[in-house]
Amino acid sequence: MNKTSNYRLTIIVPVYNEFESLPRVEAAMQAFLPKAKVSSCVLFVNDGSKDGSLERIREICFRNEAMYYISFERNCGLSAAIKAGIDAAESQYVGYIDADLQTTPEDFNLLLDYVGDYQLVMGIRTGRKDSAFKNFQSRFANGFRNMMTHDGAKDTGCPLKIIWSDCAKRMPFFTGMHRFIPALIQLQEGCRMKQIPVRHFPRTEGVSKYNLWNRLIGPFKDCFAYRWMKKRYINYHIGESSL
Repeated sequence: MNKTSNYRLTIIVPVYNEFESLPRVEAAMQAFLPKAKVSSCVLFVNDGSKDGSLERIREICFRNEAMYYISFERNCGLSAAIKAGIDAAESQYVGYIDADLQTTPEDFNLLLDYVGDYQLVMGIRTGRKDSAFKNFQSRFANGFRNMMTHDGAKDTGCPLKIIWSDCAKRMPFFTGMHRFIPALIQLQEGCRMKQIPVRHFPRTEGVSKYNLWNRLIGPFKDCFAYRWMKKRYINYHIGESSL
């Protein structure tokens, strides 16, 4: 039996070369899980790390009952890691947080207050601790994505999200589409989104994997892919069945 089915929330933590960050992730999750408003577990998704992250993840999961992992054979990217976590989880809800802990798992409890009424509850980072240039890139990217998708998301890049698992599993995913989770969820008729202010912290370990290409130029191209998908997305409702 899939062990995540014993919990209501599976928190997906994608990991790519985060060896230095993982002890702090373990400590933060150890502090949060007993206080979580619903029964929760952690699912690390190792995205082909080459810095010893997998060995450290194995050690963490061995000594923590509610922490599990899956590992890719090679690096596949953040979208693939999130999708693999969603596919593997059998809990009622799936959450997502980055391993750099620039957001805190404690704020999942803020999102959980609304998850009964909204299929996606996501954070809006307040008092961001990034550089002025990085903040400018994010504002520009969010503005352009909003113009193209009309999804209403104020901070689609915020890595603190909770999604109903059945809705998450129906999202059409391809490389780069992790940036469009609010828009992808709202392609499904009846799915609603709630945005909640959450805390933001400076990165203290490791190196950011983002650059000008994957923060601005890549997402610019992906917006057109999303618009193509939106026109062809299939929604249907069964009116009657003898199954």
